[in-house]
Amino acid sequence: MTTLRTVTVDGSPVHVLEGGTGPAVLMLHGSGPGTTGSGAWATTAQVLGTSWHLVAPDQAGFGRTPVPEGSAGGLRLWSEQAAGLMDALGIDDYAVVGHSMGGAVALALAAARPRQVTRVVAVSTMGAPGAPLSADLDAVWAAPAGPLGARDMLSRLFLDQALVTDSAVDARATAMRAGAAAYASLFPPPRARWVDDLTLSAQTLAAVRAPVLLVHGAEDRVTPIETATRPLLEHLADVRLHVLGRCGHVPAIEHPHEFKQLLSSFLGGDRCH
Repeated sequence: MTTLRTVTVDGSPVHVLEGGTGPAVLMLHGSGPGTTGSGAWATTAQVLGTSWHLVAPDQAGFGRTPVPEGSAGGLRLWSEQAAGLMDALGIDDYAVVGHSMGGAVALALAAARPRQVTRVVAVSTMGAPGAPLSADLDAVWAAPAGPLGARDMLSRLFLDQALVTDSAVDARATAMRAGAAAYASLFPPPRARWVDDLTLSAQTLAAVRAPVLLVHGAEDRVTPIETATRPLLEHLADVRLHVLGRCGHVPAIEHPHEFKQLLSSFLGGDRCH
């Protein structure tokens, strides 16, 4: 059973989807307009069942979580807020699953909190040194709120265009409109600087001591595997890479059952913690 709640972190509200019991797993969404914790991870939460204590926040500037007053947003805010959220929930150790932008946040969090973070799953991740801004990521960040922007964005995220249904477009368009004001402050042009903000240094990546599973779609155009994930293999101490063929930027939705098996197997190592 999952619940929606609001948790105060450093004086600012964070909206959270939470459910299940067992080892804790913090789930961090990506950066497309209209993205929320529940929207990104509801399918995964369903297939994982109740064997883990899942915590899926709306990160600052997304969904119902505002950017704290006086903050410019960015990687530092997201990683510190994620750590503060788990502290506020009284969770001492946890795995982190992050998608795209959330993958960079997950790796930064693991480097900053080596005693708390037990495992990392970085999916279609950002954060690799030298990774450029792809044309598709630029277009996703720039997508205007509404049905046309939603359809164009989803068509870039998914390899299987059958997933770009009218209902999916309508749902994303509604979410984009609801969050448009806050989102407008996050990735204004020129957008290459926001990729730079989400880039982790070699020193930061070397500080990640937790085992890391990288999951990537072979046909991902938003964060292409050659520039986004393969460079991380050179920097992470304990890492493995799983590539899904016939898959774009969102493995959790495009291959939900295989993604669940990957998570279950890898996160199962936490049960002895």
